[in-house]
Amino acid sequence: MLNVLLAYLVWMLSRVAFFMENWSTFAPYMSWSLLWSMMRGALVFDTSALLYINALYLALMLLPLHLKERAGFHKGLKWLFVVTNAVGIAMNLMDAVYFQYTGRRSTVTVFTEFANEGNITSIILTEFLRHWYLVLAFVALVAILWRCYTKPRLEAYRFGSHYYISQAAALLVMIPLAIVGIRGSVTAGTRPITISNANQFVNRPVEASVVLNTPFSMIRSLGKRPFVTPSYMSREQMEALYSPVHLHPVVDEKSHAGKNVVILIVESMGKEYIGSLNHDLDGGNYKGYMPFIDSLITRSLTFKYSYANGRISMDAMPSILSGLPMMVESIFLTPASLNDVDGISSILGREGYSTAFFHGGHNISMGFSAYAHSIGYQRYYGLDEFCQSPKYGGMDDFDGKWAIWDEPFLQFTLDNVKEMKEPFLATVFTASSHHPYNVPNQYRDSLRDEGGQPIHKCVRYTDMALRRFFERASREPWYRNTIFVLVADHTNQNSHDVYKTDLGLYSIPIIFYTPDGTLSPAVREDLIVQQTDITPTLLHLLGYSKPYVAFGDDVLAADPTGTWAFSYNAGIYQLVKDDLMLQFDGEKTTAVYRFKSDRLLKENLVDRLPEQQGLEQFVKAIIQQYMSRMNENRLLPNK
Repeated sequence: MLNVLLAYLVWMLSRVAFFMENWSTFAPYMSWSLLWSMMRGALVFDTSALLYINALYLALMLLPLHLKERAGFHKGLKWLFVVTNAVGIAMNLMDAVYFQYTGRRSTVTVFTEFANEGNITSIILTEFLRHWYLVLAFVALVAILWRCYTKPRLEAYRFGSHYYISQAAALLVMIPLAIVGIRGSVTAGTRPITISNANQFVNRPVEASVVLNTPFSMIRSLGKRPFVTPSYMSREQMEALYSPVHLHPVVDEKSHAGKNVVILIVESMGKEYIGSLNHDLDGGNYKGYMPFIDSLITRSLTFKYSYANGRISMDAMPSILSGLPMMVESIFLTPASLNDVDGISSILGREGYSTAFFHGGHNISMGFSAYAHSIGYQRYYGLDEFCQSPKYGGMDDFDGKWAIWDEPFLQFTLDNVKEMKEPFLATVFTASSHHPYNVPNQYRDSLRDEGGQPIHKCVRYTDMALRRFFERASREPWYRNTIFVLVADHTNQNSHDVYKTDLGLYSIPIIFYTPDGTLSPAVREDLIVQQTDITPTLLHLLGYSKPYVAFGDDVLAADPTGTWAFSYNAGIYQLVKDDLMLQFDGEKTTAVYRFKSDRLLKENLVDRLPEQQGLEQFVKAIIQQYMSRMNENRLLPNK
């Protein structure tokens, strides 16, 4: 019993380290009552995980075996106890760092996510150095486990009937207690707790990560089907409320048919980094860190309320290029990755477009090349192709961790784009504004993180690389006959509280730019726009009139009051529509906010607004459509 209590203590201390490492995320909404609720929930989830991890140790301690009279047996048990719990502590502390990029505890899919990355060892070692204090915390916590471990008194074990009776009784008592602890409830009719149950102890989905622990998240996601079709309503009701099938797309009266398309997916370009979209920050004096993007916005169509559908790069490609948002897990990491699926590339390819995808990472990095191929990109240019070009520095232009630096790779992209037959679709995924937040040596003195976040110097570098990309592109004959889209894959480090909310964590720019001026520049405030709207909107501009599937809208033809955005975080589905944001846990609505006036999402209006029921039914229809279509392989319009 003393050793179990010891394990509780060190696990709770590792949670404190997790909490403090991510203090800026949790601090704006923290209160004593919330903290107390978190700790109560933490005990529930720690109990479950500790019983899983220490199951063998507890069984060996309680089984009526006479091996327990031997000192060597207990020495082995000590090693078993310390090592297994040390693994749990290490997982918690590592997630204290990785949480900053995902906004949730890691699940078992993290191993698939980075399965093809050859730089993971280097990244981990770099993080060990950057977060040396967490390494010391790990050593200290393991030392506490070792030094404070209590061995039983061997003389307490005696032969005789009482030995077997006491040991068997202890085992019989422990088994039901362990079942209750693992399930998280003493009520027989309830289901075992899952990751989403952590939300009942917090106010915001992101706070559920404090309640959870990483071993629990890993164990509970083992062998789980990510997509389970709910039965919220009949198929007829579902289709009446929402369908992702665009049967009769609206064609633009000023059709841009035959125009080229360039989609620039910019790594970590959160809306916070762009001054022109944040006039209200810092008393109106906020400049941002991307001056070129600011200048481009004056000539572009963009939106005040625009959002990512996920929090990692793997979520962005399906959302932007196929109109498929992330729900529960990235499509890349699920069996649904083998479904028949369309995308902007396959659709335009059938219309005679030449298509190419550019990403400066290793060609198997993040599964991008596999997905690009599955949705019809005819050519893929990655690190391998870059290094074959004699014009550049090969691996000398590699950032050492992830990919070729943005500046040379964007120029390499232009080399190949000008060889493409028009009309063409070229999609570029940049990489330099990424952890571990380095820039090329020649810019280290001129580019600084003066805003207080290490990523600021990286987005300045990427902004400069994009400026040089457009300067050169503007001299090409295809330039004025092209529609450009710039969009972030997800957000990253944030400084202002408004970008740390459950909605702010998804707030990104979405920019449409036509050099010939045929798309009127404006910052639209009447629309709610998400990544999944990009493909439908482009198809509208290009005059495409055939059916397709996308969980998004053509925002140029949609009724502004009908536009919406969707995201998922830690078991909570989020829907933004009109001036309301609804949070739904799969069974009930947990929060409703007037996000336009209550930007920090402080007043929960759940069960107080007549619009809640309609929004809840709408999000249920979206979820049921998504899950059923994923499970039934119905992602094409004729299915």
